[in-house]
Parts: sequence; C-alpha cells; structure tokens
Amino acid sequence: MSYLNKLPLVTLMCLAAPLVANADLPGKHPAYLHALSDLRAARWMLEHRPGGAAVSGEEDVAITEIDQAIGEIRKAAVDDGKDIHDHPAVDVPSDNPGRLHRALELLHKVRQDVSHEEDDPLTRGLRDRALGHIHAAIVATKTALSYAAQPR
Repeated sequence: MSYLNKLPLVTLMCLAAPLVANADLPGKHPAYLHALSDLRAARWMLEHRPGGAAVSGEEDVAITEIDQAIGEIRKAAVDDGKDIHDHPAVDVPSDNPGRLHRALELLHKVRQDVSHEEDDPLTRGLRDRALGHIHAAIVATKTALSYAAQPR
C-alpha cells in the first residue's frame, strides 16, 4: 500500500484518537453521578415510608428539596459532560424505621460528594443551589426523625 493510500486511514486514526482516549474518563466530577443516585435512593426511602401526619409533612418537604437538588445537580452534571442516566444501584433497607435513618445518611453523603471545589462559575452556582436544597432536605429529614421518635 502506498503512502497516499494510507493517508486517509492515518488521518482518521489521528482524529479518532482523542475521542477514544477520553471515552472512559469519568469527567471532572464523577461525584455528581453518585450524588444523583444517592438522592434518588433517599427520595424513594422518604416517599415509601408510612408515618404520621407530622412525619409525612416533613418527608414531603424533604422530597421537594431533593427534587430541587436533583434538578440543580443534573444541570451541573450535563454542563460537566456527564451521562445523567448512568447511575449505580443503591441498597434500600427493607424495614420502614431504617429508611429515614438511611435517607439521612445518604443526604449527608450527597452533601459531601457535591461540596467539592468547582472552577466553572456557572456550575459553581448550580452546586451552591443544590447544596442549599440538600441542607433543607437534611433538616426536614431530621425533623421527621424527631417526630417519628415521639410516642403516639
């Protein structure tokens, strides 16, 4: 094969090399994907746990805040080039009393995952808003736990 016949193949390989090299890289903040997965799990645990009116009211507040945080993190993940549909499965406790505690653990983990340094000003604002919603979800979940612990 002559040099001229190989030129298109070599050119194609040179153009494709950076794409192949970056195909498996997790991006700047793979923690966003873990945070989304944990937020979804925490939301499910709060939504599928029977409780009294006071507990359910606080759970509703936490779910709303989680939904807001998911929206902000999804925007930040998309801006970061992440596949927002790629998330690992999370273990869900089968007992109802443990769900509030597990949801709270996950929310604390999400706060830690999302709190990383952010260079991009647009993504920084999204992260900061998400952290505000995560904090509000933590407060509501703690309040629900205190109501659940009270004798009926």
